[in-house]
Amino acid sequence: MSNTRLKRSFWQRLFGICATPLPKTPSCWRYEDGKVILTLSKTSELQEGMGAVRLEGNGLLKRILVVRNKQGDYQAFHNHCAHAGRRIDHDPATGQLQCCSVSKSTYSNTGEQISGPAKQGLQALEVTREDDTLSIQIL
Repeated sequence: MSNTRLKRSFWQRLFGICATPLPKTPSCWRYEDGKVILTLSKTSELQEGMGAVRLEGNGLLKRILVVRNKQGDYQAFHNHCAHAGRRIDHDPATGQLQCCSVSKSTYSNTGEQISGPAKQGLQALEVTREDDTLSIQIL
């Protein structure tokens, strides 16, 4: 597996500016009863290819990264680098996950640590899909 880096400036990495977007349609998801409920048809970032979106706020206690892999399956992770706590970015070219900061910790598409100073992998979250809805178990 190749280990490439997202093209990001020094300043983006220094300040931990995440390249993975928030949803263009904020109403595409909600948090209730320990679950994130995401409507796929309202989430353009996950419509095609290997897209990703980050979910934050709206009562959510932990940031979430939702990724669509090349097989079209959905994965979710606690969006928290195991090294410095910064956000994680998805690299659609490789399917890998990378810390948005200068530490450049890199993880496989299943969240296993590949390189960088992180000492452990990412926390994967249980995802179930029913028609147009993803349910992500947080608790």
